Amino acid sequence: MKLTSIPAADGFKMAAEFEPQGETYLIWPQRPDNWRNGGKQAQEAFAQLAEIISRYQPVTMLVNEDQFNNARSRLANEIRVIEMSSNDAWMRDYGPFYLLNDAGEVRCVDFNFNAWGGLLDGLYFPWDKDNEIAAKIANLKYLDYYKVKTVLEGCAIQVDGEGTLIATEDVVLSEGRNNDMTKAKMEQLFADYLGIQKTIWLKQGYFMDETNGDVDNIVNFVRPGELVLTWTENQDDPQYEISQEAFEILSQATDAKGRSFKIHKLQMPAPQTLSAEEANQVDAINGMLPRFEGQRLTATYVSYLTLNEAIVMPTFDDVADKVAHEQLTALYPDKTIIDFPVYEILIGGGGLHTVAASVPAGQPGGH
Repeated sequence: MKLTSIPAADGFKMAAEFEPQGETYLIWPQRPDNWRNGGKQAQEAFAQLAEIISRYQPVTMLVNEDQFNNARSRLANEIRVIEMSSNDAWMRDYGPFYLLNDAGEVRCVDFNFNAWGGLLDGLYFPWDKDNEIAAKIANLKYLDYYKVKTVLEGCAIQVDGEGTLIATEDVVLSEGRNNDMTKAKMEQLFADYLGIQKTIWLKQGYFMDETNGDVDNIVNFVRPGELVLTWTENQDDPQYEISQEAFEILSQATDAKGRSFKIHKLQMPAPQTLSAEEANQVDAINGMLPRFEGQRLTATYVSYLTLNEAIVMPTFDDVADKVAHEQLTALYPDKTIIDFPVYEILIGGGGLHTVAASVPAGQPGGH
């Protein structure tokens, strides 16, 4: 049911990714102007990812009607396949924002989505089907939900489940999303609809991220008071100054409980770029942002997936893969760390964290 009240007043706040999960949702990739060769390689990657996640918790793949039979035939039997219209495959960005109350009841928020910037600097058109996904999942899951006109994507924020939120100014305050937005207005919205008590603003995210710099490519919560941060020691890399600045901001900040942050630096792999062949395999149609030879991709280990009993970690066939695996093993001693080659997802313009989103464990919230 669509509600007209305010989540914070109802006792709900946004759940953190490391809290217990009930199931995970993905969307089948197929856009020929975003995924090379009509999405064939990406579909194989998504199928492998869904199978890995399904070892630990239930998985649902949402699929357009014209790809339903293809997806069903290529996915393991234990993965649920549901026909649901979409424009592309970025579940975390336009799926529901999930809320919990102290009784463990689940509700969600449906923010507006305009393909990361609308007609000003968005990445594709139309985006109407993507903008319907959150409400459709809420109905599918029998979850009450709140509708908000403000544009906000799931990858634009990170929360600790205890009232702290981290975001980047370049994304949340971008003109193409909300041209009249201020920090004060957005912080009030975070407080009302996500139960946030403390917002920490970074200026930028990952260098040349197509979305303007989503926060999930630069920082993630391991647990309350503890973060991982995308890092490079290469002073010639444009990411160097961005990560240095983020470290300084986070080092001087405290969370909603007054704690200083413990920050773990995850060294980036060597820059990943598109080859001419790969760029040419993406069709230049429908106004999608074109791919080009030498385009830098958003390669970072921070964009990992947190599951109940596992961490799915992106790998890049780089010497830094082993180091990141060891770091995450130390940070998550009770979880299995699983390496996942993520290059095909990078070609689509996103990261591993962008394509899957989990519903918190709990019961639908009463109204």
